[in-house]
Amino acid sequence: MSDFHPLKTRPGNARQHVTAGPYSPVLEVDARHLVVLSGQVAVDLEGHVIGTTIEEQTTATLRNCAVQLATAGCSLADVFKVNIYLTDLVDWARFNSIYEELMPEPLPVRTAVQAILLPGYLVEIEMWAVKAKG
Repeated sequence: MSDFHPLKTRPGNARQHVTAGPYSPVLEVDARHLVVLSGQVAVDLEGHVIGTTIEEQTTATLRNCAVQLATAGCSLADVFKVNIYLTDLVDWARFNSIYEELMPEPLPVRTAVQAILLPGYLVEIEMWAVKAKG
């Protein structure tokens, strides 16, 4: 995937430790047009939980995020900040494998914590994006 985005860039001298996951340690953002998503989960429009595994729920949650971003004229490529809430950090590596497949470069900065979520949900994701123009 391309490392170019006109409104978010990783500083050339940004470095991170070798054990770092799929994220950028720092991004510079031209924040004239922000789009912010509230926490998204693996839920369909009828309110049913989608999936029972962390992989299924991560995929569905990121798809829900993409749908919400699209309503504002954005995509996952425009995201610069992600907050991740997992019911169990033991799922971290499995979550990351899906996240890394679906999130384009430059990867957003992010924070992840273990949290108590509504029953049935394994992951919740909140995003901040920068809209190109409009």
